[in-house]
Amino acid sequence: MRLRKIIYDLTVCKVKSQKDINMDKEFYFIGKTDEELSLVCITEDTPLNTTERDDGWKGFRIEGVLDFSLIGILSKISGILAENSIGIFAVSTFNTDYILVKKENFEKALRVLEEAGYYIEK
Repeated sequence: MRLRKIIYDLTVCKVKSQKDINMDKEFYFIGKTDEELSLVCITEDTPLNTTERDDGWKGFRIEGVLDFSLIGILSKISGILAENSIGIFAVSTFNTDYILVKKENFEKALRVLEEAGYYIEK
């Protein structure tokens, strides 16, 4: 399986309103529930009025379009990282999964996944 690095530094944050999010930016994820409005974005694109934020994330995505019938892809990757004491923040889209890890663990995460047989696109 192929993994592709995301070149940006990322921030995970909470905002009060969708109006705080610049929807014209190139890369972001929004999660809205009855309890919160969360945003993952390029660090330099983080809105000024966040209610909470956590900087220092890097990420990669599983390459290709994942069929919904595929089972255990995210589980296997997160398991390998957990065995190596690397926490994750995962986001899924219709096509694929994105895995974020803290910046200080990023190279280690890529190394252990490569050792486990994943191909890392540079």
